[in-house]
Amino acid sequence: MTRPEAMDEGKALRLGRVRDWLIGAALLIALVAAVHWTVGWGPLLSPWRTLSAPLLGALFALTALSYALRAVRVYDYFRPRFRGCFLTVLRLSVLHNTANNLLPMRAGEMVFPWLMRRYFGHGFLDAAASLLWIRLLDLHFLALIGLFILDLRDPAPIWWWSALAWLGGLALILPLRRRAIGATLAGREGITAKPLRFIRRLVIAAPADAGIIARVYLWTALTWTLKITAFAVLLEHFLPVAFWRVLTGVMGAELSSVLPFHGIAGSGSYELAVVAALMPLGVDPGLALSGAVNLHLFLLGSTLILGALAFLLPRTSVCGGRPEQPVSSGG
Repeated sequence: MTRPEAMDEGKALRLGRVRDWLIGAALLIALVAAVHWTVGWGPLLSPWRTLSAPLLGALFALTALSYALRAVRVYDYFRPRFRGCFLTVLRLSVLHNTANNLLPMRAGEMVFPWLMRRYFGHGFLDAAASLLWIRLLDLHFLALIGLFILDLRDPAPIWWWSALAWLGGLALILPLRRRAIGATLAGREGITAKPLRFIRRLVIAAPADAGIIARVYLWTALTWTLKITAFAVLLEHFLPVAFWRVLTGVMGAELSSVLPFHGIAGSGSYELAVVAALMPLGVDPGLALSGAVNLHLFLLGSTLILGALAFLLPRTSVCGGRPEQPVSSGG
């Protein structure tokens, strides 16, 4: 890599500003203090003693499988370019998720396009645009889970009809992409020119055909089903309330990523989102906080173990019948 390219890549991988780390540290300190003065660390951690090792192992296995399916989704999204290099894609995907779970203010999202460029020479902006589509599919499926929770709370046909209509909205992706490809922006000037070109590039990064959309959405659904199942079963151990309330708490935890602030390793913001989701449902704030912290500890433990194992995977693979070399040396 030439020196200017290395400098550009270094700027692209900005793992959070000083302000982000200070806010993240403040949230972490506030969480530790809140647990100490309201619940107490001893009572909070004591339910781990009654959690059986086989169940804990099974929940970790489900979480690990969900990580693997995230890699399958990326692999499928970019095929045939990545055909034959799944282990490198798995390394990339797990490291991306590890960074996303550990760095403040969602700075970890930048690791995905950076590693795409580093391992495969993929354009940074194009990779970021593809990641945005993956995140949109994540949110789309999480909305389906929200409808499922509503049906558990108050069973009615309206939730199933709403789910079918919501799924039908995926059919809009291809017409939007075709329209963006056919759009002519030549000659456009002024303050709207750059935003329009950016939007066009973003839309063109969408999955290219119905088969890819269906497969990527299937991997998305399986990924989230496994993860949320594991997290809900674990949270129910610490939070003995109705299962639909447990699912709501897990949803709050997962949606904490859209908060305008995000602590170091999600500390503080993760727990706040769980408590905010459960308090309106009549769950005691202290009990909700205890469950949230323990669920977060499981997430962080799984993240650190899987992130460490990811470094054992290769950085180079034979992709599409030819060896892919990383753009730069180093891990």
